[in-house]
Amino acid sequence: MRQGNRSIRAVDLKPFEEWYQHFPEVENLQLDLQGREACEKALRDAQIVYDLAADMGGMGFIENNRALCMLSVLINTHLLMAARKFGVQRYFYASSACVYAADKQTSPDVIALKEADAYPAMPEDGYGWEKLFSERMCRHFREDFGITTRMARFHNVYGPHGTWTGGREKAPAAICRKVIEAKLSGHHHIEIWGDGKQTRSFMYIDDCLKGTQAILKSEILEPINLGSNELITINGLVDMVEEIAGIKLKRAYNLKAPKGVNGRNSDNTLIKEYLGWEPGIRLRDGMEKTYRWIHDQIVSGSKKV
Repeated sequence: MRQGNRSIRAVDLKPFEEWYQHFPEVENLQLDLQGREACEKALRDAQIVYDLAADMGGMGFIENNRALCMLSVLINTHLLMAARKFGVQRYFYASSACVYAADKQTSPDVIALKEADAYPAMPEDGYGWEKLFSERMCRHFREDFGITTRMARFHNVYGPHGTWTGGREKAPAAICRKVIEAKLSGHHHIEIWGDGKQTRSFMYIDDCLKGTQAILKSEILEPINLGSNELITINGLVDMVEEIAGIKLKRAYNLKAPKGVNGRNSDNTLIKEYLGWEPGIRLRDGMEKTYRWIHDQIVSGSKKV
């Protein structure tokens, strides 16, 4: 809308009252995109499609709901079929760093993942397999049917207007929520999943949006990393949020909780070659904005998840 576009259609499974952003100026549809008819309703007369839809969440969700994550293949299959039917001009597919082979992510001192590291395939069980398969579908719909498909492998997107409670939240939002709740309650304790030594990179939503639009408009045919390469441990992320909150908490480590791979980072060589750009918003800056927003949600009593 800010870029001057007015013919916009937004689609989500959630009821409208649960949308964080709901603009009456655009067409808003509540649809279950696992169904073929719903996908056709969503894409009729569309020229540009951003396929961001998936049944997913943080590690706690995807490790315990592998079948549900796999069923997202229905969304992507039916959307691609509808895109072919209605002659969509450009189709963006949001893939994930979870497609990368597990044996490349066994150490916290991880070597940043190159796009070629997705094969030989050994992705995150359930969610990662579905994403990898849907990447191949996008490729073959382009090769066989001429749909201009573009794909990006998102690395841990975070920021305001994201899920922060309810079981689907990812580490940045979960840690912000736990620190805020500890501070407000006076119980200065925090539970950390795993030993806290696992490493990740986290991409702020503004970088994600900029990269997504640039990749869609580009001539990049293969799936490409879209992520920050600023590596941090989970313990380091807790340190950062504590500093933002002005508090120190006693830590308890839940070694039985889902924690994902030991290390994951984004190799940005290709995106810099193609676009002359890479995600660059500092984690500290993005986490402060995220913390403030979640704090406001908690204090206001928001029930949105």
